[in-house]
Amino acid sequence: MAIIETKGLTKKYDDIVAVDGIDLSIERGEIFGLLGPNGAGKSTTIGMLCTIIKPTAGKAFIAGHDVLKEPAKVRKCVGIVFQDPTLDTVLTGRENLELHARLYGIPKGLMEERIAEVLELVDLKARADHITRTYSGGMRRRLELARGLLHNPKVLFLDEPTLGLDPQTRARTWEYIRKMTKTEGTTVVLTTHYMEEAEMMCDRVGIIDRGKIIRMGSPQELEKMMGGYRVDLKVKDPPIEIIKALPYVKAVVADGEDVRITMEDAHIHLPDLLSKVPNVQCVETRAPTLNDVFIKLTGRDIRDEGEDDSGGWMAQVHRYTQKGK
Repeated sequence: MAIIETKGLTKKYDDIVAVDGIDLSIERGEIFGLLGPNGAGKSTTIGMLCTIIKPTAGKAFIAGHDVLKEPAKVRKCVGIVFQDPTLDTVLTGRENLELHARLYGIPKGLMEERIAEVLELVDLKARADHITRTYSGGMRRRLELARGLLHNPKVLFLDEPTLGLDPQTRARTWEYIRKMTKTEGTTVVLTTHYMEEAEMMCDRVGIIDRGKIIRMGSPQELEKMMGGYRVDLKVKDPPIEIIKALPYVKAVVADGEDVRITMEDAHIHLPDLLSKVPNVQCVETRAPTLNDVFIKLTGRDIRDEGEDDSGGWMAQVHRYTQKGK
């Protein structure tokens, strides 16, 4: 059975349909990316899965628990790492974890053992008793990951987990996330605007726009929908009809001397293409990316923020977790 299952999940705000009948099935131990422009519905979807936003229609289950009928059980199954820092910087790393453990009702006999385990997992054991305000940004993010895992959640929601981090720290953070899924068996659901991260790290992604999941699959599966590699030529008097007739060429767009070609297996067919096109001055090739897919499907790379992406649901989640279960 899938760890997360939704059927027809819908949320309306008066005349606005924020989430429109989403069907999702996410497997245990999977890293699943929910990608979409601002205002697409991803934050509302995750808010409903966390039991903070009440669905208008449809059903959702986390680890077999109904988010509407069993919200307390659902909350015990999930952990959250917020986009904005939520650590208490006057406490040590260990004290932050102890506070979280008490809020989640972790028995005192297990608390020290569990804190030691998650500190070891994120390589913060040596700095556990230092004040958190002395931590680097990367260390704080790692402590937040440890905190999100402390109560052994079956699902960990990550909201832009590497936003604002330098490339080296981002890479290290993803190492810890991958390690978590293997060591803890945790399912990870994340939002990110870093398409290259989703491409490298997610087992599957769902692209959401205007409240609907418009494509879902592995990054590699989605990239195949672009039809092949892109080859850009700069050529005097390009023989467009000859290029179009080649069996491995899928599409050709010409603008004067600039020719953009979509073709299969460029690494195999490029020499043959060049042998049939004289006067080539410049050649550039690149494989399709998840960002290409995103732009093709949504029609834009960025959108003005809408009601769905105000970030307010995250603040609500934080208040709920502070109250305990």
